[in-house]
Amino acid sequence: MNDDAFDDVTSLQLRLAELRDEHRDLDDAIARLIDTPTEDQLLIRRLKKRKLALKDRIAVIERLIEPDELA
Repeated sequence: MNDDAFDDVTSLQLRLAELRDEHRDLDDAIARLIDTPTEDQLLIRRLKKRKLALKDRIAVIERLIEPDELA
């Protein structure tokens, strides 16, 4: 693997870690909001939508780092 490819993979791995952290933080925030007596349904929906978008971006980066092998 050349230096540029290594840098690209390293950069993607760092970004992946950041996205996973943000995804986990959103999961925690959603759980706390659901447990509060004054649930803000709109905020919960927005956070869930953001969490789903992060999950999609995580999947894309994971495929870039380790693409599926052809059968």
